[in-house]
Amino acid sequence: MGIRLFRAGVGLAARYGKVKAKAWIEGRERLWPELEAAVAEPKPAIWVHAASLGEFEQGRPVLESLRTRYPGHRIVLTFFSPSGYEVRKNWPGADFVCYLPLDTPENAARFLDGVRPQLAIFIKYEFWYHFLTALYARKVPVLLISGIFRHKQLFFRPWGGVPMFKGLLRKMDHLFVQNETSITLLHNIGIKAVTLAGDTRFDRVWALRQQPVALPAIEAALRLEKVLVAGSTWEADEAALAEWWYGGGKEGRQLVLAPHEIDTAHLDKIQALFPDAVLFSQLNGRQPDVLVIDNVGMLSALYRYGRVAYVGGGFGKAGIHNLLEPATYGRPVIIGPVYQQFFEAEMLVQLRGAIVVQNAKELARAIEALNDPFYYGQTAEIAARFVEDHKGATEKIMGYIQEKRFLTSE
Repeated sequence: MGIRLFRAGVGLAARYGKVKAKAWIEGRERLWPELEAAVAEPKPAIWVHAASLGEFEQGRPVLESLRTRYPGHRIVLTFFSPSGYEVRKNWPGADFVCYLPLDTPENAARFLDGVRPQLAIFIKYEFWYHFLTALYARKVPVLLISGIFRHKQLFFRPWGGVPMFKGLLRKMDHLFVQNETSITLLHNIGIKAVTLAGDTRFDRVWALRQQPVALPAIEAALRLEKVLVAGSTWEADEAALAEWWYGGGKEGRQLVLAPHEIDTAHLDKIQALFPDAVLFSQLNGRQPDVLVIDNVGMLSALYRYGRVAYVGGGFGKAGIHNLLEPATYGRPVIIGPVYQQFFEAEMLVQLRGAIVVQNAKELARAIEALNDPFYYGQTAEIAARFVEDHKGATEKIMGYIQEKRFLTSE
């Protein structure tokens, strides 16, 4: 009942012009014929599910390793959110990319009948009752990778021990988690098939550092050495950045702003804050003081062009976005005050590779402090070393898959 009410709510949002809701609906309407055509030829398969773009990028090292080590298998990649599917629907590392069907018994059976996976992998979270139940009934091995658990989750509340919650975790063969807290929480409710593997995002961003992606249009647009790249920003971040910028921050600098949302309404608000800003899509060879990236998918490569990085989200309830992407390039990272639920952020702040600011004035002081060559070099080195020291989760996961012989050529 709950999932059908959710579907009805998304449908209502789509009718009132919500772009993501419309994409969510339309993508699922064409799912079945496209999926069934793609899997018509029998072939051993691996199913990997990511909630959104961030989870995909997190699990990407494992996907790429699966493709390399099991070239005879079909890889089916599913997304729950349009922000993942719309950006990666043509990703060449998978044989077929689609939305996850709604979590009903009928959809789970139909999806698994078609895909016939030998292994299912869920990235970070996403515990869909009917899909996990159907996988368990069919004896399909299920892994969770880069999982992270917190005591406030339903699994660990006093009334959360009912089979509908803890039972979902027991339907997974193994859980690869990011930290010791997750292991303790899981052990306390009787879940023992757990390994501390770390976060595969470290492997992803380490690969970016080893094989950096060139962005010629960005290179041509930059004329100064002191560039601040602000990524995944929300309105509160942009307001603080504008106050700093027009309060004296722009002297001798360029600002590259990559907002989290790139709909027209948000871009209009940004241009109201930064009247001299130029959209990337309208660059035409210019070298503006403020460049706004109005596309998705460029940010991970973009950070290396900055001298300092600002990662957005830290002034909102949800918290900061991915600070490992700039850290891997050895860029000092500035974030807002809401970061405590993110393990990597807490660690990097403690190590002094990330700087926390409460407002525009503190932002200005942080950037000014980084003008000191010694302090800048020290902070940059801590950020880069942090990524290097924490890579390796992918090999642990792949070693387990090979050891258990989940994947055969039959």
